[in-house]
Amino acid sequence: MTKPKRQRREFGAIRKLPSGRFQAHYIGPDAAKHYAPKTFAAKVDAEAWLTDRRREIDKKLWNPIDADRAESPMFEPYADEWLQTRLVRGRPLKIRTRDHYRQLLDLHILPAFRAKRLDQITPADVRKWHDNLLPDAPTMRAHAYSLLRTIMMTAYNSELIVANPCRVEGAGSARRRSRTVPASVDELAVIVENMTPRYRLMVSLAAWCALRFGELIEIRRRDVMLEYETGDDGERQLVAGYVAVSRGAVRDAEKNAYIAQDSAKSDAGSRTVHIPPHVLDAVEHHLQEHTGPNRDALLFPAPEGGYLTPTTLYNHFHPARDAAKRPDLRFHDLRHTGAVLAAATGATLAELQQRLGHSTVSAAMRYQHAAQGRDRKIAEALSLLVKPDTPQE
Repeated sequence: MTKPKRQRREFGAIRKLPSGRFQAHYIGPDAAKHYAPKTFAAKVDAEAWLTDRRREIDKKLWNPIDADRAESPMFEPYADEWLQTRLVRGRPLKIRTRDHYRQLLDLHILPAFRAKRLDQITPADVRKWHDNLLPDAPTMRAHAYSLLRTIMMTAYNSELIVANPCRVEGAGSARRRSRTVPASVDELAVIVENMTPRYRLMVSLAAWCALRFGELIEIRRRDVMLEYETGDDGERQLVAGYVAVSRGAVRDAEKNAYIAQDSAKSDAGSRTVHIPPHVLDAVEHHLQEHTGPNRDALLFPAPEGGYLTPTTLYNHFHPARDAAKRPDLRFHDLRHTGAVLAAATGATLAELQQRLGHSTVSAAMRYQHAAQGRDRKIAEALSLLVKPDTPQE
């Protein structure tokens, strides 16, 4: 027995939202799209609303003034469509960004605004919502507010509202409650020594090359290049090496798994990072002892294969950092450590920006500021340029 063919709706359209509610809209006699002033718990209610609008049009009772009132979409379907179609520099959102926005919407924004039309959201509504939003999580609070403001700005630019109601001054930024304290060179040595052998190099590259976790777990044998020279004694010597960073792995919340993405975090994230000479022997050893022979072999796979997860890494990293007496140190702080160490060498902003894969100079400036304690040593080094018998004014 064949299934009956699904009949296409002759008037209007209905779609089910991620929340489970239903949104209805139709094209009016004015050739404009008109949304229902609310979403519906049941599809049959959405169908009834469309039937009423069709009856009004057929009987020439349709009122364009009432239609204009309903033109501003409900916040929930508009935000859902915004998230699905959002482009950044002409490209869809990265998976991690999309998942982060989805979480902010579902947990912190939709509960307050899903039942309102865009044009019903007032500055007072936004301010009241923000006053009670995540008081103990200032960074997440700033992210949620920034997302709401961006969505409403898109609505304003599309002429769906007459003004953006998000006007809480300074709400889109948050001051960090605590500053990251980078690891010292000695602390790094202790952490590396106390890591399980197959992940020792991961700590070294995170710190000395300032690589992100997602970049590290996607590095493959083909991405690491080592350069050798033949000495006078005929022996090959390892003299240089670099890592080509052009991809990353991110966790896809919908699939509940890490997946590869074709590009790094941003265009600037695709870069070549040279490995400090004192780490080269460890790289060579790791390639020989802990990396498969295939060019696509991951440098730091999970024990069972595939992408290494943070949880598995933390099982080894946390005891190692405790051995260094740095229980406050997060794995991501190793990248911060590497950035500060690079700045301490006197690297320029442009050089830091390139090495770290930052798309803006302002991001690299944070690490230059952290290294400004070197100014006294710089001043002392300048004096060494002056000959003792040179008269000073």
